[in-house]
Amino acid sequence: MAQIGSFTRDESGAFSGTIRTLTLNTKATIRPTEREHDRAPDHRVFAGAVEIGAGWTKAARETGAEYLSLKIDDPSLAAPIYAQLVQGDDGTSKLIWSR
Repeated sequence: MAQIGSFTRDESGAFSGTIRTLTLNTKATIRPTEREHDRAPDHRVFAGAVEIGAGWTKAARETGAEYLSLKIDDPSLAAPIYAQLVQGDDGTSKLIWSR
């Protein structure tokens, strides 16, 4: 898995940072959202005012550490990116992708 972004969390619970791939290089925010039903996302991912993804709060089986499971999509991508936003050692959160 490769790191494709770095984010910091503010006091409101929103994350701000950058997503960088071969086709994307954009500032992004990941904001908490009101859930409409059980399967609705906990967070929405935005590049400026454009929504490009959604996230669900999960917990690691072995450690119980919380992370965000994200699905990011854009017309420039061949397929959606599935990624995890995990807490880094330095206080920032790392966006790690997988396919």
